[in-house]
Amino acid sequence: MTGINGRSCGVLLHPTCLTGRFGSGDLGPGAERYLTWLAEAGVSWWQILPLNPTGVGHSPYGATSSFAGNPQLISPDRLVDDGLLAAADLADVPPFPDFTVDFDHVVPYRDSLLRLAWARMQGRPPAGMEMAFAVFREQASDWLRDFSLFSSIRFHLAGAPWWLWPAELRDRNERALAAWRAAHREDVLFFEFCQFLFAGQWLALRRRARSLGVRILGDVPIFVADDSADVWANRDLFLFDPAGRPTVVAGVPPDYFSATGQLWGNPLYDWERHEATGFAWWIARLASTFQHVDAVRLDHFRGFVANWEVPAGEVTAVRGRWVQGPGRALFDAVARALGGCPFVAEDLGTITPDVLALRDALGLPGMAVLQFAFQPAPRSTFLPCRHRENLVVYTGTHDNNTSLGWYLQDASDAEREFLRHYLATDAREVNWDLIRAALGSVASLAVVPHQDIAGLGADCRMNTPSVASGNWRFRITDWMLGDSLRDRLADMIETYGRTPVPPGR
Repeated sequence: MTGINGRSCGVLLHPTCLTGRFGSGDLGPGAERYLTWLAEAGVSWWQILPLNPTGVGHSPYGATSSFAGNPQLISPDRLVDDGLLAAADLADVPPFPDFTVDFDHVVPYRDSLLRLAWARMQGRPPAGMEMAFAVFREQASDWLRDFSLFSSIRFHLAGAPWWLWPAELRDRNERALAAWRAAHREDVLFFEFCQFLFAGQWLALRRRARSLGVRILGDVPIFVADDSADVWANRDLFLFDPAGRPTVVAGVPPDYFSATGQLWGNPLYDWERHEATGFAWWIARLASTFQHVDAVRLDHFRGFVANWEVPAGEVTAVRGRWVQGPGRALFDAVARALGGCPFVAEDLGTITPDVLALRDALGLPGMAVLQFAFQPAPRSTFLPCRHRENLVVYTGTHDNNTSLGWYLQDASDAEREFLRHYLATDAREVNWDLIRAALGSVASLAVVPHQDIAGLGADCRMNTPSVASGNWRFRITDWMLGDSLRDRLADMIETYGRTPVPPGR
């Protein structure tokens, strides 16, 4: 299994879900504490969601850039360590809730701290930081210039999407863009500065993870957001009409998540154009991602074989059609440019033999989700007795209910009965029953959402597909990092032979 060798255990939790006093998790002390907890439990992989800056709805899967990092993850504590903030600047933190992220208040508060750090940088920068910032700007210029300009324009136009901007900015008139950059130079530099801070903090955190023997499993959505620097700067790579609007959009047909399918609305790629460039944009995107993580889950892997194309303007995804994707040509180009990349294929949903053929030809592990395993008939390939070694098994994913919430609210009576019979349990701790089934599987990697370790209910799920609001808000609290939970997980990891290899071996 490329990049994921031997039996191991992972835990799924996005950094925004971590503990901390600033309203949401970040890359500071709470993240280091979490890595220590994972390492002490014997966890080998920390799985996260995309790290990119979020757009509408705060979804990591609706980012304003596939290359940039989310500035909301920048740790104020680390800015104090760097001399960009003073301890007094953090003396009056608002009383944010501990259990959820209140985005409406957290985002402006964190933004205010970043603006203050930028003012300090302009006034009396810490020793060596000006040079480090200049080096970063040069090294990241391929994507950073477009992203910072996009962010500046979007900020000054009250968040308006790029297709509603003045025509000369919308259509990237070179003279108009140069004029904007000159008129808003300090503001453009601020957005570049935030990326510099994010990159430095994430690099430090990743070094800490490696020292503890914890690797990072990242996530790359196949599609990008319509209102993103990716699309604005590369419109020729997408299926748009002459007016600059998508003719078709992405989704998936009806499945076990939704009876009307999922209408994601993302613009679709002009794969012929990508292939004509040698898939240069995709290679750059993946190269950037692998600077931050050790392996990548390719979200909606089946879209690389064929994607569900829905005419623009539809209100559901029912009226769509399958259209051929790039197939192996993309992965061969990536391999030539980057070498063997450790991917996990998210192969859930409507999967056809050609999707499985590409996955297996590339030697990629697929996924099995135990919440989908217990229909009595026909027997699911997700049942542990049907697993294979080259596989990542999950109790649930970020798109699922928690295991307890699923069992109590979503599972049918037949599923509950079959689960109890199959796992020989009374299901009083069904979350731990499913964790045991995952860790005991022959699959090389077993991943458990932290909510399942803590035995949390449906109110703690991360995302509900096709529901636009109320998602991505979950946070862990101190008791969820207690010694008893850690030791119970550690015992189960040891029991099922998923103990990690010590760092350096």
